[in-house]
Amino acid sequence: MVREVVKKAGMSYIDPDRVLCFRSQGSRSKRVIARCYSLPKIWQMGLNTPAHYIIEVISERFDKLSYEEKVKVVIHELLHIPKTFGGGLRPHRGYVTNRAINEIYGRLISQK
Repeated sequence: MVREVVKKAGMSYIDPDRVLCFRSQGSRSKRVIARCYSLPKIWQMGLNTPAHYIIEVISERFDKLSYEEKVKVVIHELLHIPKTFGGGLRPHRGYVTNRAINEIYGRLISQK
């Protein structure tokens, strides 16, 4: 799903080969459906590897969502990845908004 969203949404700054996806279960957090993690710059230097990102979905919450909601969750997490693709994460404020998510989702469904 990440590869498709990146390609169709025009998020060419994201390398889907360096975005790993994991499913987990048993999170104590009540509201979290998914999380985005990055490999910080210091780890990149220490391990001599480029930036990588991980999207973790909490299966007991993510699996209950409709296909549309799942795609929007993935879009939400991808929006946390900055255009530099350097190992940082964008905050919600100003970047990861419902407006941005719905705009990208609209582009995706218009291409089907």
